[in-house]
Amino acid sequence: MKKWCKMRWVGLLFLCCLSASLQFCIVSSTSSPQPLLTNQGHQESATSRTLKQELGDPPEVHCSRERSRAAWKIIQEYLMPFVEKERYQIPRTCKLHPSNDLYRDQEEHKSLVELNDWQCGYCKKRFYDEKFLDKHFDNRHYNLLNVSHSRCLANVCGALHCDLAMDSVPHKKTKCNPAAAARNKHLCEGLADSCFPVSKGPSASRLHELFLRQFCDAHTCTGGRKPFSQGRRKKRSSISYLVISILTMLLLLLFYSYIYMYRSGVKRGTQELKRVTQSGRKKKPI
Repeated sequence: MKKWCKMRWVGLLFLCCLSASLQFCIVSSTSSPQPLLTNQGHQESATSRTLKQELGDPPEVHCSRERSRAAWKIIQEYLMPFVEKERYQIPRTCKLHPSNDLYRDQEEHKSLVELNDWQCGYCKKRFYDEKFLDKHFDNRHYNLLNVSHSRCLANVCGALHCDLAMDSVPHKKTKCNPAAAARNKHLCEGLADSCFPVSKGPSASRLHELFLRQFCDAHTCTGGRKPFSQGRRKKRSSISYLVISILTMLLLLLFYSYIYMYRSGVKRGTQELKRVTQSGRKKKPI
């Protein structure tokens, strides 16, 4: 009886220690990351002040990161699939070329690990929101921007209808400005001429016409055509090919497994039938 009581007290003590350690782990795991997420902006600003004191103030950049990102997205969705279909190389003198995007290298060093978890590709630091990662780039990695040339993809936003693409919430239609529409149309036609010169061959000529229909014709106050009237062509991802290949292999594996099992069953049944027949022949009548 005493031995049983001792064992029971030892078990209870073990359970109490185990529950206390579990509660400590849960509290520490849930509470410790929270200040890191909520105070990211404050911590980043304090660190950036120290860095700026060591390296000096960053050069002033007159280029919107958000509008450059919108322009890049429009180019990738509404233009590049057609360009790739024609196997056409956009010249570096074209303002739509990736080299004209001041923030392209930084944007390619972003990675969305999971929901609300952005990672910097330079220093592997993580952030709760993309806007904190943008501020991190401005504060810690501004020295990687080449501001010696007047490169800014946001400068072509007027031609590419960036405002329409950036508005996630529908709003009331504003009054059209004929002067702004004419200016944007002139910029758009200039991009068509410089990026897709008709003298470069049939592919460039077709893309020149498509660019005018896709972007330029909508720059008018008389209505008519809408932006992106030629639609978009989604690029076929290599992941889809991988998934199709895996499914095909699984189906083939199941098919051949079924054939093997079927033939094995037939063969086994035939052997059993022969064995029964032979045993019946060996038996002598009484």
